[in-house]
Amino acid sequence: MKKRVSFSLVAMALAFSAGAMADDAASLKQKLGQLDGMSADFQQTVTDVNDKQIQQGQGVIALASPNRLYWHLTSPDESMIVADGKDVWIYNPFAEEVTVLGIDEVIAASPIALLVQQDDKVWQDYGVTKAGDCYQIKPKSLDSQVVGVDVCFKGDTLSQFSILDSQGNNSLFKLRGQRALDARDDTLFKFTVPENVDIDDQRTGE
Repeated sequence: MKKRVSFSLVAMALAFSAGAMADDAASLKQKLGQLDGMSADFQQTVTDVNDKQIQQGQGVIALASPNRLYWHLTSPDESMIVADGKDVWIYNPFAEEVTVLGIDEVIAASPIALLVQQDDKVWQDYGVTKAGDCYQIKPKSLDSQVVGVDVCFKGDTLSQFSILDSQGNNSLFKLRGQRALDARDDTLFKFTVPENVDIDDQRTGE
């Protein structure tokens, strides 16, 4: 379960900037583009297909275009995801393991990739529908681990997002303390492999 959520998050963070309705997709793309990099604290709630709560957590997230993500779950179990624009690093301190993925593989895997991805060709693979203050994003292909992403705003501020996977599990992330990034935050998107950990390199051609 945790691995599915982590992979979905990777794919999501790659949905930061960029269709059921072309106007809705353009509207979402504009809102995400106006953020131009942000960080926030998050509260995570995961429910199953029967809407039963199965996990809670909290941590810090930062998004920046192009293709950069920092996601640090601090409780209940620590884990970290860093996308540096080229590669994605998934670190599990408890297992003492780092998994490395190519950014292109992650972008192709989920609609969450629209949060930090501006390529029109990528956006063409998803349908976007506006519902109130939220946007529903669904892949046009049925072969996806993530079947839907909802992205919600309060005014121009990203307030929450949720990820629905193919097993019916829904991960809701409520954000607070949102702020714009500055030059000092560049270090968030640079991952240094800790000593004495195993590296599972799944990058194509590596």
